[in-house]
Amino acid sequence: MSSELENSMSSRIRALDMPQLHQTFLAQNEFIAIENFLPAAWLEKVLEPLPGLESRVHRNFVPRHKKGGSVSRFDLDAHAPAFPELYRSAALIGFLGELTGQRLLECPGNDPHTYALYYYTEAGDHIGYHYDTSYYKGARYTILLGLVDHSSCKLEYQLYKDDPSRETREEAISLAPGTLVVFNGDKLYHRVTPSAEGERRIALTLEYVTSPQMNPVKRFISNMKDAIAYFGFRQVFRPGGR
Repeated sequence: MSSELENSMSSRIRALDMPQLHQTFLAQNEFIAIENFLPAAWLEKVLEPLPGLESRVHRNFVPRHKKGGSVSRFDLDAHAPAFPELYRSAALIGFLGELTGQRLLECPGNDPHTYALYYYTEAGDHIGYHYDTSYYKGARYTILLGLVDHSSCKLEYQLYKDDPSRETREEAISLAPGTLVVFNGDKLYHRVTPSAEGERRIALTLEYVTSPQMNPVKRFISNMKDAIAYFGFRQVFRPGGR
């Protein structure tokens, strides 16, 4: 990673009010959205390989739940090193740790969801309401970064749905380029609304965990979910992989 890119991330983070962001994150049941988070140098860097990744997009369809395209961390490792570089940014990881109040660790190298691209590029592409359930022994935090958004798609979410002592609050945001969303996958009930004909939305997801351990039964469940709903069996069960 170039020092220029890392410095741009550090400068962006220093400009933020971290105590206030941390309080907001906790008050919203471990959820926050920050507009214009990604520095311009980083946004330019991760947009550059997108045209070359079009042939790597795996289209998926799960009736009544989701339709769209995905590119797994394995293809990003091989063809777009800017994404693993961003994932391992010391400044970014430090920021996320301070924001969440957790010691965040990288996902194991055999997890295709560690960092991945989501494509909403055909009419009706969407994902229904769900939690990002952690199959790891600890918590899993989902980070979404907007890259391309020429669409009417919204990230709709329900705060406090998992907390019977609080009233559920429904909200929606667009994932504009550079927007950062961070949440605890087991706590935020969310979906992406369907895209219309001719629209285009590409988002990057990063996953960090508090424990990289997963028991064999849950690993099998995770493998099957990723193979069917996201990346295909060839990616998930590739030789030398999981």
